[in-house]
Amino acid sequence: MDFLFTAEAGLAGLFLASFLAATLLPGGSEAVLAAVILAHPEQVIPALALATLGNTLGGMSTYALGLLLPQGVMRSGIQADGAGDTAIRQLDTLRRHGAPALLLAWAPVIGDALCAAAGWLRLPWLSCMIWMALGKGARYALIASGVSMV
Repeated sequence: MDFLFTAEAGLAGLFLASFLAATLLPGGSEAVLAAVILAHPEQVIPALALATLGNTLGGMSTYALGLLLPQGVMRSGIQADGAGDTAIRQLDTLRRHGAPALLLAWAPVIGDALCAAAGWLRLPWLSCMIWMALGKGARYALIASGVSMV
């Protein structure tokens, strides 16, 4: 069975799963990370690096989609949906705190929205990518340390 799940195949699959999980598509890259580490414990560092890279690039693709939204669209769409006041406050909070708020880009539900809103707000892409990578990398490191204890 090991010939079907080589370290290289596992790492490639992990990168793809991590990228897709950070886009608007649903997916759980944490389970793939755990499987790769359990099957190939010597690959912890490359697995962490590829999971973080893939997930960060996926988040940056959502950031890029936010750049494509015209400036008036998001605010008028938010006001039209019933939860407008809360969403506008969240946008204002992101605008106030800037790129460091993307430490939370890993979080389910709000992570994708943060990435898209950062793009829409035209926050600096390099700062956004760094903060995003730090948050996502820390999450994967916690998962890897938990798996390594098993």
